[in-house]
Amino acid sequence: MSTFHYENDRLMVENLPVEEIVAKEGSPLYIYSREALVERISSYREAFSAHPTLVAYAMKANGNLAILSLLGQEGAGIDVVSGGELFRARKAGIPGNKIVFAGVGKTEEEIAYALKEGILMFNVESQAELDHISAVAVRMGTKAPVALRVNPDVDPKTHPYISTGMKKSKFGIPVDVAVAEYRRASTLPGIRIVGIHQHIGSQLTEIAPFRDAFERLLAFHGELRKAGIKVTHLDLGGGLGIRYRNEAPPSPKDLADLVLPRVGDLGVTLVLEPGRSIVGNAGILVTRVLYRKQTAVKTFFIGDAGMNDLLRPSLYGAHHDLLPVLRSVRPEVKGDLVGPICETGDFLATDREMPDFAAGDLIAVMSAGAYGFSMASNYNARPRPAEVLVDGNTYRVIRDRESFEDLVRGERI
Repeated sequence: MSTFHYENDRLMVENLPVEEIVAKEGSPLYIYSREALVERISSYREAFSAHPTLVAYAMKANGNLAILSLLGQEGAGIDVVSGGELFRARKAGIPGNKIVFAGVGKTEEEIAYALKEGILMFNVESQAELDHISAVAVRMGTKAPVALRVNPDVDPKTHPYISTGMKKSKFGIPVDVAVAEYRRASTLPGIRIVGIHQHIGSQLTEIAPFRDAFERLLAFHGELRKAGIKVTHLDLGGGLGIRYRNEAPPSPKDLADLVLPRVGDLGVTLVLEPGRSIVGNAGILVTRVLYRKQTAVKTFFIGDAGMNDLLRPSLYGAHHDLLPVLRSVRPEVKGDLVGPICETGDFLATDREMPDFAAGDLIAVMSAGAYGFSMASNYNARPRPAEVLVDGNTYRVIRDRESFEDLVRGERI
């Protein structure tokens, strides 16, 4: 049985009716399934069980402390991209030696903080950053563990905004100069080389880009060995896609079948950085229809959730399936599900065939567990939604709904 399913025309999350949760906690509301989260992290752990592997969940997808703690209890590490994310990871109980720090703009304060917390490694994005990390480490009387992010120039065949491994990308060090940069890194007084990192993009729905990038990573690893530079970790990044509409992305097992036969004799620990594929289909956003508006050319359903709650449709033109929380027989219409934000780009779905909703109806915006709340804002002075985690036939609030007072906290007149 699917985590999200209908029973007697009521949408369920595990064993709980969605409308009963919303009746108590209000809308808009993010709802996550513990069962789905555990199943997804387990699928990675089991697929790669034959080789030493750290599954470092990419927190940018969803950084709720309860979710981080749950994944940590399931053996996951964390991939962070800021000092704030590092703080959240440590607050959730993730050990420093299971944290990988990526991102192109690490500040001196963030580098020092990460060194104090004893992280597994920095994924270094540029020559200038490498020098900066070395200088901070020298001042602190230590050496920073690093992997250089090698840009393999592989087209991941995904949305250009989430493609990260091509020459024109801001991420990583070009593969044709990376060996020289590793040689230089080996001479820097504050650097300890521990790995190689690559990440080519997000929401990848084909195995071919992974295969191409992995082949280049293996070839590069061979070049490093010839240069006398040994590494203990190969960080393959993340990027496995999920089903939003009709995609059929590779599974963790597909990735393991590609990778494991080739790394057995390399003497390295693998690092994986899945994010979306862990949390994406483990969560939904529920919105209540406020008004049905008919114009000469359009049918609009105006909900209480907007682009400030779920930015992906406005930012990427992303598709999220829409399901009625209470299913009934009603005609289908082509319409737009829009929000209350004062922007024309404020929509969750456009020109979509959907039930002819009425004011008061609840709509579940599916596959909203990743890059949903984590990208939410207070634009138009709108408090952010609550988040709840369902476990069987119970749930708990894992983030309170913001109040108006929260909106002005820390401000001064």
